[in-house]
Amino acid sequence: MTERTTMKINSKEFCVQPGEKVNLEKRETLAAPVYQSKKDYKKILKNHVEELSALQSLLYADSRYSVLLIFQAMDAAGKDGVIKHVMSGINPQGCQVFSFKQPSSEELKHDFLWRTTRRLPERGRIGIFNRSYYEEVLIVRVHPEILRGQGLPAELLDEKTIWQERYHSIVNLEEHLHRNGTRIIKFFLHLSKDEQRKRFLDRIDEPDKNWKFSAADLEERKFWKDYMNAYETCLSATSTGHAPWYVVPADDKKNARLIVSQTILDALKKLKMAYPETTAEHRKELESIREQL
Repeated sequence: MTERTTMKINSKEFCVQPGEKVNLEKRETLAAPVYQSKKDYKKILKNHVEELSALQSLLYADSRYSVLLIFQAMDAAGKDGVIKHVMSGINPQGCQVFSFKQPSSEELKHDFLWRTTRRLPERGRIGIFNRSYYEEVLIVRVHPEILRGQGLPAELLDEKTIWQERYHSIVNLEEHLHRNGTRIIKFFLHLSKDEQRKRFLDRIDEPDKNWKFSAADLEERKFWKDYMNAYETCLSATSTGHAPWYVVPADDKKNARLIVSQTILDALKKLKMAYPETTAEHRKELESIREQL
């Protein structure tokens, strides 16, 4: 029997095109595997991680661009696992991960972009947002009572306009960041409701995963359809040429990790980066140091 060859990952297949009206029911949650076996998966991931590490070093040395990776998903979709496995070989000095939970009282006294803007990556670094400012048009839209508790003036709480206004603010921010050298790559890990159920059961059955599950997670599952509607509208309104969304099939964790890592590699390779050239003066200094050694 002829062994199946490893599929080439085309990240463009998962990209939401600007102006596209997203229908998540028509997007796969389980794609054909891009690896042949567990051994093949490990080999591909290892190669991706090594290549990412080299490009991250170049990004740091070049120090003109920064990269922001945003991960959004339903509970149990595998955001933590993707970040852990894909970014495992990155130098911690050049990479920062921030997880955004429920806003603090201080954060609620500012505009909805404030708490994440403070955590944007410096030039030469990769920033990772595990959840992000997009929570403000996802969970807040599904639970409008949160919006009413944010202390905004009453005239700004019109739910017929506020979401479009927030999309506009987000797109403007991302355009501004792009103009200033930040490249943004956004991932929605697309999990099926049935696969979420299986993973929730695993969290109950496996003692080392109990801490990941609570009754609140089950309660949120009841709003699945509302979340899908919120995601569809959000992805449609905020995927742009300079800050695209990628809808990654997430029912197969290994597949999702390889798709994400390839997408990041493709984006980094497009940057016009180079190691700084050594000046004649610095070269002379190095030769002097050589003699002293």
